[in-house]
Amino acid sequence: MTTNIDTILKEFERFGVDLSLDRINRLLADLGNPQERVPIIHVAGTNGKGSVCAYLSAILTQAGYRVGRYTSPHLVDWTERICLNEEPIAPEELETILREIKNAISPSLPSPTQFEVITAAAWLYFAQKQVDIAVMEVGLGGRLDATNVCAQPRVTIITSISWEHWQRLGPTLAHIAAEKAGILKPQRPAIIGQLPPEAMAVVKQRIAELDCPGFFPPAATDLGTKAKYREIEYTLPLPGKAQLANSTLAIEAIQVLREQGWQIADADIVAGMAKTKWPGRLQWVTWYNQTLLVDGAHNGAAAEVLRQYVDTLSPKASTWVMGMLSTKDHEGIFRALLRPGDSLYLVPVPDHSTAAPEELGALAANICPGLAAIRCCPDLQTALEKALLGDGGIDKLTVLCGSLYLLGHFFANHSKM
Repeated sequence: MTTNIDTILKEFERFGVDLSLDRINRLLADLGNPQERVPIIHVAGTNGKGSVCAYLSAILTQAGYRVGRYTSPHLVDWTERICLNEEPIAPEELETILREIKNAISPSLPSPTQFEVITAAAWLYFAQKQVDIAVMEVGLGGRLDATNVCAQPRVTIITSISWEHWQRLGPTLAHIAAEKAGILKPQRPAIIGQLPPEAMAVVKQRIAELDCPGFFPPAATDLGTKAKYREIEYTLPLPGKAQLANSTLAIEAIQVLREQGWQIADADIVAGMAKTKWPGRLQWVTWYNQTLLVDGAHNGAAAEVLRQYVDTLSPKASTWVMGMLSTKDHEGIFRALLRPGDSLYLVPVPDHSTAAPEELGALAANICPGLAAIRCCPDLQTALEKALLGDGGIDKLTVLCGSLYLLGHFFANHSKM
């Protein structure tokens, strides 16, 4: 069944990424404007938005609500993107909805993009399932993203802003911030994470222009095995220091919903937080009886978070197995991650616009001349075998990172490797 889904969506892949709201608005209108029947929490940001969506979905589900969650990209299967109370949409249902959408597209007008089609599927599914609320993650940017078609979100969140997708969003943090602030709506509550000053100034100006109630929660207090915010003590199942900040954004959003009349107890927050899952982010897995840390760090800021976590583990040196897309900030990622004595195994990212491992290797050697080894491998299987089994890597911390698509390839083929 997933093959049918892949086939349908593949038809729209050739239309690429085209940031605009005209096509998605027309498509949704032809589908009866399902987005108008779906109350939403809208979440934008460079990093952290996925985990914030996961926290919110888990807490609201715990509180007894019917909760949709839309995130991107997926790791293995398209159905991961569209969830109802933490469960992915059934492949049969997604195929049916995609065929309905395909039939609604006029052949005489410009075609929607692949992302617009899957986003329309989420809106339609959530409307059909009569969700109480949907947590919607922005795909790219915000202002012209296909998710930005709801005039009255219950609350909007901007988790973080750093230098990524500059090719489409603009060359400075101020440009990127302006695009992400495009999800803010007049007089609707806005919750803002810890942003660089240049970005924060742009976002605050937009909040003032739109008369949004603005909330700027600090990171939670680290209590060791627990965190504390708003007198609520809770366990954080997602590792990494960044979750101290991400979790408070979710809790602040829950507080805004409470003030709007939603019934969510502190106990729901604690239990929902504890149940939260977000695969592919600082996740430990076993591969051929060897322990491997996997993380989708694909920009400089995410790489810094990963490096911070690795440093808490205090290895003498780390082994990195990496592949990156050609569009990413390779230098920023390498500068954040690599240290003298580390080993680096580079692979292509299958089925995507990959950076050449040989070019990455030359860049890494220039950035960190003290690397113990740089090896370019034809595929992930070969790299993992060399890093974990063949080059004395058993006693080292080995990390697979650089692209969520590479992680998706790893998980999809995990049983075969």
